[in-house]
Amino acid sequence: MSKKAFVALVTCFNEDETINYEATRAQVRRQVEAGNNIMCAGTNGDFSALTFEEKVSLAEAVVDEVGGRVDVIVNAGMPATFETVKLAREFDRIGVTAIAVITPFFIACTQDGLIRHFSTVADAVQTPIYLYDIPARTQNHIEPDTARKLASHGNIAGIKDSGGAKETLEAYLAVARDMPGFDVYSGPDHLVLWALQNGAAGCISGLGNALPKVLAGILNGVNSGDLAEAERQQDIFTAFRTDLYALGFAPAMVKRALYMQDPSVGASRQPALLPDPAQDAKIAEILERYGLPLYA
Repeated sequence: MSKKAFVALVTCFNEDETINYEATRAQVRRQVEAGNNIMCAGTNGDFSALTFEEKVSLAEAVVDEVGGRVDVIVNAGMPATFETVKLAREFDRIGVTAIAVITPFFIACTQDGLIRHFSTVADAVQTPIYLYDIPARTQNHIEPDTARKLASHGNIAGIKDSGGAKETLEAYLAVARDMPGFDVYSGPDHLVLWALQNGAAGCISGLGNALPKVLAGILNGVNSGDLAEAERQQDIFTAFRTDLYALGFAPAMVKRALYMQDPSVGASRQPALLPDPAQDAKIAEILERYGLPLYA
């Protein structure tokens, strides 16, 4: 089975911070044309700054724009199981390919609590559920043993690992080897090729917003058996990541780099992320170094 690349799509905003649906649709088309699948309302999509209604309308717009050409995953995760279920049911109605559920944030959870949370959501919908682990942001981590228990649920199809540690990714991949039908998707951009070579079903990348063709190139190389090309593209991806992420919070840097190529994507809704001329100059240098055009 071919490996799949998903881009954790940015949500585009107007100057008044309302969602710019036309610009978001344009980003969807850009990724589809490159050969990538879509995840929306994730960390790179400002999900924590979107209202319930906006997440629903965003998912509707993305699914409509995709028109069945690629897969669409939408993140429904919230701190409360109640709201997560409500969102998941909306995405179920819309007809997304799968629903990602980030671990609850702000609330400290036990592993038993996580099992109950994810199982309750998976029981509530027909659409397959993917666990979403990013402990640096949520302060809750899905232990590999917990993932193994949840993998036996008939509607939990896999996990997105955004922890950044190869050891955790290896542990999740071990679960996948033992549990048919449970897939691992890698989140860290520097581990895309390594994860694919070690059994991951694919990746879900934030950096792919800025380098969609490079991300697709890694997957194309793997799927076609051209490992040298996959390694070449991964080297570009990793170097760009190292340079860009050295400047600040990764999703904010991706959004700013994309903004400097196409201002229609807008700024982020997150607080304290004001434009910085010195930082912008460094981003511009990086974009030029990698042959990415700046907006004229």
